[in-house]
Amino acid sequence: MAKSKQEIIKEIESFMSGNLSSWYVGISEDPKERLKAHGVAFEPSNTSWIHIKAQDDKTSREIETYFINKGADGGDGGGDEDAKFVYAYKKNSQTKP
Repeated sequence: MAKSKQEIIKEIESFMSGNLSSWYVGISEDPKERLKAHGVAFEPSNTSWIHIKAQDDKTSREIETYFINKGADGGDGGGDEDAKFVYAYKKNSQTKP
């Protein structure tokens, strides 16, 4: 079962450290593929990313917008009706953006 909007927001907020502007938040149908496209490394030592499934794309978009409005990097308006995952990663010199 997918988590509620508030549960996802709370979990992502608890995960993020430091200034929100150093984080990127997006939505996707396939979050691992999107994270790879952003240059996020999937090494065991890299724990600077998270993804969580929302109930639907409307909820994932609302969560994405929430974090962007709070100062995280990202661009709302992407994805389609299958974009139910919210993902976030800490930006570094290897990630885009």
